[in-house]
Amino acid sequence: MGIVKAIAGAIGGGLADTWLEVLEADNMTDTTVLTSGVKVRRNDKRNANKRGTDDLITDGSIIHVGENQFMMLLDGGKVVDYTAESGYYKVDLKATPSLFSGNLGAGIAETFRRVKFGGVPSAKQTVLFVNLQEIKGIRFGTRAPINYFDNFYNSELFLRAHGTYSIKIVDPLKFYAEAIGKSSRRVDIQDINEQYLNEFLEALQSAINRMSADGIRISYVTGKAQEVSRYMAEALDENWRNMRGMEIQAVGIASVSYDEESKELINLRNRGAMLSDPTVREGYVQATVAEGIKNAGSNPNGSATAFMGMGLGMNAAGNFMASASATNAQQMAMRAAAAPAPSAPAASAGWTCSCGHTNPDTAKFCADCGKAKPAPAAAETWTCSCGQTNSGKFCSACGTKRPDAGWTCTCGHANAAGAKFCGECGKKRED
Repeated sequence: MGIVKAIAGAIGGGLADTWLEVLEADNMTDTTVLTSGVKVRRNDKRNANKRGTDDLITDGSIIHVGENQFMMLLDGGKVVDYTAESGYYKVDLKATPSLFSGNLGAGIAETFRRVKFGGVPSAKQTVLFVNLQEIKGIRFGTRAPINYFDNFYNSELFLRAHGTYSIKIVDPLKFYAEAIGKSSRRVDIQDINEQYLNEFLEALQSAINRMSADGIRISYVTGKAQEVSRYMAEALDENWRNMRGMEIQAVGIASVSYDEESKELINLRNRGAMLSDPTVREGYVQATVAEGIKNAGSNPNGSATAFMGMGLGMNAAGNFMASASATNAQQMAMRAAAAPAPSAPAASAGWTCSCGHTNPDTAKFCADCGKAKPAPAAAETWTCSCGQTNSGKFCSACGTKRPDAGWTCTCGHANAAGAKFCGECGKKRED
């Protein structure tokens, strides 16, 4: 008993009026994992086959397989043929199994051979369909807090997580053999989810522990859905894919909450981080004093008595508060001293025109006579004995002082800088 591909052109409305069955999957929702085949237009008035026997498929009947559906043909409760390719198929009681694996590849055929489905034809044939779409929206929630060591807080914290996850059936024959009751004709994911939810939560705890070991802060867990999915896929691969033919597709964490002790530790750590700032700490001290004065003024037993008690208390605590404020002021002063002071813009000296009028540096022409601003004089340069060209008083390469310039005598002779008398006429240098 097997199935063969039917020619699409031969499949028409006339099949509904013959004694042959035309079968397709029963209503398949986004949470349905398995459903049986039903006759097309079985309640149609034109359908003359009103006395057909259930669980008996006539030789030559047509089975319609839709997208993302895996059809199994059963004879006597045993799978004798299947297909994962959409289209029309004709039942041939004399044909051998055709095994149209589609995009599931050779692995599904290997499952068929290993599990050894098949057997002697009997008087009971069934068509079942497995949903190959992603099954979404499976809810989960941790029943007990999961421990999470956070390096940032340096503490063992505990959290609860809630959300949804999705699965995909990747080996429908294995899934049918291991996860579905053999007498089932319609199965929803919630019908079989209890066992797998327990395994899912164990894998979730393992994944969260992996995130803790990787140093991810506890407050980032909600935004790490992809990492959680990857960790859980690794934890569930062997049990779910290799043993049951399904795998985790995605995990969506909707909320993460902490137990009361973890909340207190987190709040204490955050409060300490804020109060380590001297400005915030001084503001806290001043606000506390102001709140105490306010409460004293509203004391129903009399403000005088309240202020007297407050004065006694402040005398006792005055040294502490004064010391705290002094410490805060000192730390704020140190912070201000360490901060670089803003540099004031240099005052502009301006430039003086030949007519004597002083103009700002930004002016390109004299405001008095209209002459153009003179070009800046080129810096006078000199070459050191080391070969470095400089413009300052000392060489930027070796530090040698710039030599004095020579002098020219009235007779026109050029003399060295250190000469006190002219080498030509003997006249003494006049500075």
